[in-house]
Amino acid sequence: MAEQIPLYPVRSAAALAAANRKRAAYFSAAGPGLGADRPSRYQLEDESAHLDEMPLMMSEEGFENDESDYHTLPRARITRRKRGLEWFVCGGWKFLCTSCCDWLINICQRKRELKARTVWLGCPEKCEEKHPRNSIKNQKYNIFTFIPGVLYEQFKFFLNLYFLIVSCSQFVPALKIGYLYTYWAPLGFVLAVTIMREAVDEFRRFQRDKEVNSQLYSKLTVRGKVQVKSSDIQVGDLIIVEKNQRIPSDMVFLRTSEKAGSCFIRTDQLDGETDWKLKVAVSCTQRLPALGDLFSINAYVYAQKPQLDIHSFEGTFTREDSDPPVHESLSIENTLWASTVVASGTVIGVVIYTGKETRSVMNTSNPKNKVGLLDLELNQLTKALFLALVALSVVMVTLQGFAGPWYRSLFRFLLLFSYIIPISLRVNLDMGKAAYGWMIMKDENIPGTVVRTSTIPEELGRLVYLLTDKTGTLTQNEMVFKRLHLGTVSYGTDTMDEIQNHLVNAYAQMQCQAGGSSTASTPPRKAQSSAPKVRRSVSSRVHEAVKAVALCHNVTPVYEACGMAGETEVAEADQDFSDDNRTYQASSPDEVALVRWTESVGLTLVSRDLTSMQLRTPSGQILTYCILQTFPFTSESKRMGVIVRDESTAEITFYMKGADVAMASIVQYNDWLEEECGNMAREGLRTLVVAKRALTEEQYQDFESRYNQAKLSLHDRTLKVAAVVESLEREMELLCLTGVEDQLQADVRPTLEMLRNAGIKIWMLTGDKLETATCIAKSSHLVSRTQDTHVFRPVTSRGEAHLELNAFRRKHDCALVISGDSLEVCLKYYEHEFVELACQCPAVVCCRCSPTQKAHIVKLLQQHTGRRTCAIGDGGNDVSMIQAADCGIGIEGKEGRQASLAADFSITRFKHVGRLLMVHGRSSYKRSAALGQFVMHRGLIISTMQAVFSSVFYFASVPLYQGFLMVGYATVYTMFPVFSLVLDQDVKPEMAMLYPELYKDLTKGRSLSFKTFLVWVLVSIYQGGILMFGALVLFESEFVHVVAISFTALVLTELLMVALTVRTWHWLMVVAELLSLGCYVASLAFLNEYFDVAFITTVTFVWKVSAITVVSCLPLYVLKYLKRKLSPPSYSKLSS
Repeated sequence: MAEQIPLYPVRSAAALAAANRKRAAYFSAAGPGLGADRPSRYQLEDESAHLDEMPLMMSEEGFENDESDYHTLPRARITRRKRGLEWFVCGGWKFLCTSCCDWLINICQRKRELKARTVWLGCPEKCEEKHPRNSIKNQKYNIFTFIPGVLYEQFKFFLNLYFLIVSCSQFVPALKIGYLYTYWAPLGFVLAVTIMREAVDEFRRFQRDKEVNSQLYSKLTVRGKVQVKSSDIQVGDLIIVEKNQRIPSDMVFLRTSEKAGSCFIRTDQLDGETDWKLKVAVSCTQRLPALGDLFSINAYVYAQKPQLDIHSFEGTFTREDSDPPVHESLSIENTLWASTVVASGTVIGVVIYTGKETRSVMNTSNPKNKVGLLDLELNQLTKALFLALVALSVVMVTLQGFAGPWYRSLFRFLLLFSYIIPISLRVNLDMGKAAYGWMIMKDENIPGTVVRTSTIPEELGRLVYLLTDKTGTLTQNEMVFKRLHLGTVSYGTDTMDEIQNHLVNAYAQMQCQAGGSSTASTPPRKAQSSAPKVRRSVSSRVHEAVKAVALCHNVTPVYEACGMAGETEVAEADQDFSDDNRTYQASSPDEVALVRWTESVGLTLVSRDLTSMQLRTPSGQILTYCILQTFPFTSESKRMGVIVRDESTAEITFYMKGADVAMASIVQYNDWLEEECGNMAREGLRTLVVAKRALTEEQYQDFESRYNQAKLSLHDRTLKVAAVVESLEREMELLCLTGVEDQLQADVRPTLEMLRNAGIKIWMLTGDKLETATCIAKSSHLVSRTQDTHVFRPVTSRGEAHLELNAFRRKHDCALVISGDSLEVCLKYYEHEFVELACQCPAVVCCRCSPTQKAHIVKLLQQHTGRRTCAIGDGGNDVSMIQAADCGIGIEGKEGRQASLAADFSITRFKHVGRLLMVHGRSSYKRSAALGQFVMHRGLIISTMQAVFSSVFYFASVPLYQGFLMVGYATVYTMFPVFSLVLDQDVKPEMAMLYPELYKDLTKGRSLSFKTFLVWVLVSIYQGGILMFGALVLFESEFVHVVAISFTALVLTELLMVALTVRTWHWLMVVAELLSLGCYVASLAFLNEYFDVAFITTVTFVWKVSAITVVSCLPLYVLKYLKRKLSPPSYSKLSS
């Protein structure tokens, strides 16, 4: 088959010959014998051997280009190997360090191999191996690693490490410049704030863990019930879990207080689905007369090794003391996973996995310390400044002529110019981040927003990829029945009363016949009536369709107990079976929506257990049906079925419903199904096709014997069972098509539209079915109406993945829909090619994703694109993805608070993302970029003055300003105005929301780049030079006058520069400017040791300072005015 599939369009013979020549040359160059016996690249003879040689062409240009064979080889193969020193300098040292660290960690924490296990009921001591403790640990550090860990996180930044070295150098007398406090006070302040913040976060985590680990559970022992802490539970223990209690570890379900032998659990914290799941107890232990009998039997559970997949489990239950021994196969429906909650009854289970081996812990990743891109960029700039500092010091020592102990002079110069890298940079930025966090939380337009990680608000302004969950994030997870289609007639929300009338008529006719004749089994369509024929047939068809929908499901009606009845039996007697007291529970909200709809039209599901189900007709009559078999929905079969026997007529009917792709081949020929499914899908409805088949008693008996035989087979059980069921799924009568809508959250469409216009690519990662995910992608306008979608075929092998990727590559501008399994295969063999193709798509939808897969996709995007990612979700299953992303946003929703607690930012509605990114993200980044560069300018200007001063005074390594002047300059004199830049804004928030295109500019990082930084450096050199030379030219005969004139002009220049940088004035900015000026003027009276007070009060002093300040600032004002006139920035066009 594979040979017949052409991988590429056929080229012209000449082009092909040329390409072959080049290819031969390429392979001969690559090494002897490499191309000698290599077959033509386009023959796919032996798949496994030649797939490596078949490039996935990355672009259409490759077709026309002869040299495509070189360009399109996977990147890894054509990269030239760097050798020796070049490799070491270009990051090899980093690689070596990390490899050594990983090796040491692996030796220290040698991972135990996970194995399958045999667990004896109630006998933990019989376990052959030691299993991990059942405790939850979310802390980053322990009591010993806290201080070293926090200090490492701080000093791994070049900036902080540099300050530490400079501060320590002040303990050496020969290098001492000024007072110790001028260096240690700012550094100590930064570290104290960081350690305090980390300590508070760590303590909160510790308290949350302690609360969960110390929850008490009842453990069943030979002597009766004892209370144990969650963290003391062991493999093999029999644990009793009450209703609404969290399940502490992974267990096999042995018994329940519910008579039916089944119970419901809530799994929202595990897989993000809010619907309840039905779990079935092991029948052998459920049948035992009393609880204590669990110890009188000799039984064990064989469980597979712990694994990630939360949707599958294989095991067996064996009871050895019966004759013959009882063997029961265990599947996912017999398990109770940790972190789920019991929703009905009391359950008893045997613990099979604890702690790190539970499914929920294996699916969560360790939180990482997130560092913003802006911090990394500033770190790079500080390295550039450091090189400049070293260069300047070397120049000074060279000009001195390397006289005397020159290395000491070099060190002193390094310390003198150390203000080039200002320590206040970290302080200002950290305070700025805190201010942005406070502004976000105080924004009335996004109430309830919480900033949990205060170190990365600027990341919100740099995002390129947004990865979002579906259920509960984009949708409300509330299903509403919208459409019933019978082929010739369609009913919508406004015509449901007609269905009600048809049902009333159909059941009235049946009752008439039942009363009028002894044959109660006469079907309604055979009844003679005066009604016209068409009318009658529609009535009976509607009745059949509604009955099928009311019977074919896994929904159970639940009645809340009245009063505080202790025991279930008493409660059942007191229960209120009225309609108001009934709630429905099912494994999917779609199912509940369908059953609610049948209730609204008059056919009500009143009760259900494992063997029977009761419906109430519009007239109040109760119909009982015996459930003979149920075939649950699976992602492979995409359908579910039920075989029921009507108690009153003994008729056996097989009902089935499922996705149109699965049902189209099962139902009888028709000409409307495909078209109507397409129409409903375009409206964003989730469609289900409902069909039935009547069975005779003989047919059913034959099926049952074959089915039971298949269920007991040890090999290929799933395949054999599916084959037996498929023998029934033939020529079924098509009854109807239903359409259910999952309502979107408020303003999802405009928010997604806004994010798209802002240049953000949106990927939807969901654990839901492919059809559902596609529907929501279309209805939310994630995929626009005009756009094509490419549904990636299920692939299992390398060859299939290769062909499917090539097919996808030929599509242009279409959204990609892929399932988790196919994604896994593609990433295994063609990771780079797949990511490159997917990144070109306007939107990507990944369905059936496990929590770890979601996190893996985030990491892939980070590695392959180098762009900033944001993950947004609302359930426990989104935590890994949220923690892996550069910026994680959690929504407090119906699925609990796990996601919002793990996230960096917590919001209450999806629509708040728009304002969080467009307004707060944008302004945080622009403000921090301006603040960072301004603080650097403040350091550069004083270092330039020091350089000029030293040059004039024979290259002496003497400080220009000493003691308090330096501390004052970095704090009270200039701190407030510079810090007030965090209030600056270029456009109003409303404008930023209206024109999301403004956000697109930020991703290029132009607000803080080497270009803008260079401009600030030139400005600093110009101003520093003018201030110093001006002061020297104008100074009177005393050195004190130079200090007074230059320092006053410097402070005034800084205040004027802030005014020049500000784009929108805030009253606090004006206050900060006046306050700083006031502080400086007031302090002049006390600074006698630095200034000549008599000289300061003269007119000469005032005009000299004014003249220098004007010369240093006026040209910059003129330049800024001209730039705004000649090439205004994009935002200025809006603000004008």
